[in-house]
Amino acid sequence: MDHAAVARRMLEALGGESNIKAAAHCATRMRLVLNDKEKINQQALDDDPDLKGTFEAGGMFQIIVGPGDVDIVYDEFTKITGDRQVSTEELKSVAAEAEGNALTRAIKVLADIFVPLIPILVGGGLLMALNNVLTSENLFGEGTRSLVEQFPAIDGMAQMINLLASAPFAFLPILVGFTATKRFGGNEYLGAGIAMAMVMPDLVNGYKVAETIQEGGMTYWDLLGFDVAQAGYQGTVLPILLVAWILSMVEKFFHKHLKGTVDFLVTPVLTLLITGFLTFIAVGPAMRWLGDAIASGLQNIYDFAGPVGGFLFGLVYSPIVITGLHQSFPPVELQLFATGGSFIFATASVANVAQGAATLAVAITTRDDKLRALASASGVSACFGITEPAIFGVNLRLRWPFYIGMGTAAIGGAMIALFNVKAVSLGAAGFIGFVSIRTTDWPMFFVSLVTAFIISFACSYAYAMYLRRQVAGEAEMEKAVGTQAAAAANDATPAATASAGTATAVATAVGADLLTFASPLTGELVELSTVSDQMFAQGKLGPGFAVVPSEGVLRAPADGTIKVAFPTGHAFAITTAEGVEILMHVGFDTVNMKGEGFTPKVSKGDTVKRGDVLGEFDIDAIKAAGYDTTTPVVVANFKKLGGVRLTDSISAPHSITAGDDAAIVSAKA
Repeated sequence: MDHAAVARRMLEALGGESNIKAAAHCATRMRLVLNDKEKINQQALDDDPDLKGTFEAGGMFQIIVGPGDVDIVYDEFTKITGDRQVSTEELKSVAAEAEGNALTRAIKVLADIFVPLIPILVGGGLLMALNNVLTSENLFGEGTRSLVEQFPAIDGMAQMINLLASAPFAFLPILVGFTATKRFGGNEYLGAGIAMAMVMPDLVNGYKVAETIQEGGMTYWDLLGFDVAQAGYQGTVLPILLVAWILSMVEKFFHKHLKGTVDFLVTPVLTLLITGFLTFIAVGPAMRWLGDAIASGLQNIYDFAGPVGGFLFGLVYSPIVITGLHQSFPPVELQLFATGGSFIFATASVANVAQGAATLAVAITTRDDKLRALASASGVSACFGITEPAIFGVNLRLRWPFYIGMGTAAIGGAMIALFNVKAVSLGAAGFIGFVSIRTTDWPMFFVSLVTAFIISFACSYAYAMYLRRQVAGEAEMEKAVGTQAAAAANDATPAATASAGTATAVATAVGADLLTFASPLTGELVELSTVSDQMFAQGKLGPGFAVVPSEGVLRAPADGTIKVAFPTGHAFAITTAEGVEILMHVGFDTVNMKGEGFTPKVSKGDTVKRGDVLGEFDIDAIKAAGYDTTTPVVVANFKKLGGVRLTDSISAPHSITAGDDAAIVSAKA
């Protein structure tokens, strides 16, 4: 293969250099984000003798080049296109930003930032609910003391639980600073560092800023002639989101204009200094003012419009949670407590329960085990007052549960206003929130919450089942079409072979068996068509099978020479003496782990025997990172061969041990 020529032909077929937004590659394919997909000359790509096919998924246009060749073609391609090369993880972000409308892109960005934080938010939220049970008065009736007061021996335990529950939310800017900066393409540790500065104990605690200013106790810096309040940002979200974006842009600017040692030494200093000045002089105060303005505006609407105001407040409460501006409500609520009670807490409770109910409906209806586990935990958390995991982890990603939750929250908010339900203290805004509600309002509070739960759950469940029926209908149609296509192929080519676990027929006459190769893994062998990556599932990268590993050791399936050995240890390809190229890719999207959890044992060009260890990997680490461990094993140069099939003793799914015969490759007749 003339790799430079392939790169030039590919670029021309893609519409030229100006049409390339970003490019990356994996073990077998080029991945590209294009400015205008209409400029693609698909026929030229299909007719290219050195390209094995194209595919579009997730906003990326992917071109199959093949193992061992794709990295060289990519290098030649980027020599022409310049600095458009990015990592596969960064490419996904570019693709997400390029796809859909502004709202869709914004939702995707927020989900990317908050999904990694779900475990700590769920844990902290449930501990907060437990703390409320232990410390709330009147929990067991009017005039009853809290459990801590009744049983002083548990006071120390209650204090520790309160500490563990409060910490994630008090220091939320640090967590968000880390994930947001990483999402925006900056150094996540610099993002965490600037967030640490925003919650330093030397500053006035963010929860007491309004009170301190009102009492005249705020201290100020003199920064370039500006009086800048020494105010912290504990518990806030919106300020650090904007700050993280600014920091990422500043850092990228210096990285682009500074090189070598100067870049290493100067960029972090200037990035922190410039971002810090902007944070405390302008960004932070502006975002705090915005939060206060929204809170005041909502109060005025509620007071003026009654149930209509409650409806509107309930409708927008969950979107407000997305921005983090709900963190500015407590000072307003404290003022409302002094004048009879707060509608904000009660409305927040029905909004959280509505989102939680929608999430639980997803848990019951989904067929995805990972999504079911996430939806179950986050749905319960939302119903008890912590809704971020449900919103960012499930509802926003699917969109329709979030919209259903919004609509239901509007109904619940109208009921709260109609029945004049008020809170007299802060707490966890959910079912457990009744301990913060006036005792006389408990009945209507529960009526409002139960109504919101039932409506949201029922609507979400019904819509989920509707979507499932649609998908089932489409699947049946595809199955019927596939059956017809297979029948036509058999009529046209009686000698065509069935590929091993793929939907792709090899339309060539089959000769004698060429090679029998082994499973490289111990685990469960499954049909290739069942894997989550559509490129593999549709056989575009070659026929074969997949293994769900139970042991983290990858072995050579046959004697041969290592053609591809990624430094990250997640993908290998071997060429046998018979000329068969066998590609093994441990998990999907595991390249994003950048080698963490993988230990390669061979290098490109090494000669190996069947059963030799190619690499080791940590199954638990891959799962913890959120990636599928299913490993496809395919014959990459299948077009030059007669066919690939499973051995007669195997029918997927099938338990298999590394070294067991798994598939047979046939030569062309």
